[in-house]
Amino acid sequence: MTVPNAAPELFTWEFASDPYPAYAWLREHSPVHWTRLPSGVEAWLVTRYADARQALADGRLSKNPDHHAEDAQGKSRTGIPGERSANLMTHLLNLDPPDHTRLRRLVSKAFTPRRVAEFTPRVQELTDGLIDRFAPRGEADLIHEFAFPLPIHAICDLLGVPREDQDDFREWAGMMIRHGGGPRGGVARSVKKIRGYLAELIHRKRGDLGDDLISGLIRASDHGEHLTENEAAAMCFVLLFAGFETTINLIGNGTYALLRDPGQRARLQEAVEHGDTALLDTAVEELLRYDGPVELATWRFATEPLAIGGQRVATGDPVLVVLAAADRDPARFTEPDTLDLSRRDNPHLGYGHGIHYCLGAPLARLETRTALETLLRRLPDLDLAADPADLRRRGGLIMRGLRELPVRFTPS
Repeated sequence: MTVPNAAPELFTWEFASDPYPAYAWLREHSPVHWTRLPSGVEAWLVTRYADARQALADGRLSKNPDHHAEDAQGKSRTGIPGERSANLMTHLLNLDPPDHTRLRRLVSKAFTPRRVAEFTPRVQELTDGLIDRFAPRGEADLIHEFAFPLPIHAICDLLGVPREDQDDFREWAGMMIRHGGGPRGGVARSVKKIRGYLAELIHRKRGDLGDDLISGLIRASDHGEHLTENEAAAMCFVLLFAGFETTINLIGNGTYALLRDPGQRARLQEAVEHGDTALLDTAVEELLRYDGPVELATWRFATEPLAIGGQRVATGDPVLVVLAAADRDPARFTEPDTLDLSRRDNPHLGYGHGIHYCLGAPLARLETRTALETLLRRLPDLDLAADPADLRRRGGLIMRGLRELPVRFTPS
């Protein structure tokens, strides 16, 4: 990896293709770096592993955007477009304890090891069904035909969205993905549609409770947990928003990394053929570290003056922890720019750290593990069908993912 000599230009299309040299420069020369983001908001970027881990668990860095020193217009340029106007602000990404603790406790019941294990056959069914559609053609776009629909249908099943309504969710989610780096209005329109549907679905389920997350939230509300309808809708919304895009990117980025590293891909292929589940497990963790789905952790705001990595941060300053930079810090990882699927010492920050550690991580790991194992088993000669230089990343600040991933293989 070639590291730039001068301060790199951030957030360009060239940077999006390969941000790691720029992050290496920041780690060495400006590890807590004040910058202006494409939205016009100014924020601190935290790039070293030790500083990132500290910041992610620091209670003085609030998730509540009301602590942002900017005016109302500035506040509207952080977070998910449209969530404020749609009354969807009361979710885990915007809350601190005690509200965060209360809501996370309610929702965490859907992501226990037992519940995730029970979901395994459904994830396998979805995975095989998607591959069945394109396997006879010998070619596919793995983003739009595989990595995108798999987590959408999985999270819809978990929430309790009826199968007949899931295509609508897929369309709205697709609008959010397509407009992620463009006009915020496109995303906001999708958010408004999802908000309206969730309100109607919650109303419907009150008369027909099932064994799903929305029904569980309604039961909790009815048993004195004081969960408002806005909180229930916001929680479902953020699980959908965070749950599907992170998994799309993890499957897409992970498959792309394997296709570009024949040696590591061959190791995993052999493990799959021999039923070696241990390498599959470490492979998912290494893919999370090497080119993870979340480039920057979601917004934090200083509630009082503090120091991060020796840098003074003022009250109200936004802080963005750069997970992609921290997870390639040579002070913590041996040969951090090398993909090593058997890496054992791998305490990556791909799903965060502290009380805001990603709630849906067990489900995302299950989906990714199933997706990779099934692709390699059913399409053993899977190959990249495009010049890597022609592939483009989706725009957007927080997530890191491919727009498309063309592949070819022997039709089956």
